[in-house]
Amino acid sequence: MNAAEHETRPDLAAMVVPLGRALMAAEQPVLDAHGLSMWGYVVLSALGETPLRTQGALAAAINADKTRIIPVLDDLESRHLLVRRPDPEDRRARLLSLTPGGRRLRDAVRKEIQRGEEVWLGQLADLDRECFLRSLRTLADAIRRSPDR
Repeated sequence: MNAAEHETRPDLAAMVVPLGRALMAAEQPVLDAHGLSMWGYVVLSALGETPLRTQGALAAAINADKTRIIPVLDDLESRHLLVRRPDPEDRRARLLSLTPGGRRLRDAVRKEIQRGEEVWLGQLADLDRECFLRSLRTLADAIRRSPDR
């Protein structure tokens, strides 16, 4: 980046935060239609990546307080979207996994959300879109791996 670009480019947060807010606002009607909270969707998505986790590991993965997600887990379990069972190696820990219904719901919500994201992504040329998505994945992965998180 040359000096002129550096001086005129807005801070990353100034560009990303408004986009993030708009994306979250666009997701809310989809979540509402499926009876999911944002945290519920985050949990279903995180469990989809790794089928079996402890509640503590899940909380760390989604950057949430362990006690804060318990009501979310209670709700998802009562709706038969996930199951919790004692870890045979540590009876104090709970193992979590998605049910087939939880997977179907997560996949349906994700599909609808991503269809809505086309409003923004459709404004990018194909090559720019690929680069943008790859760059976002790289930054998101770096944040997840960061010890300061």
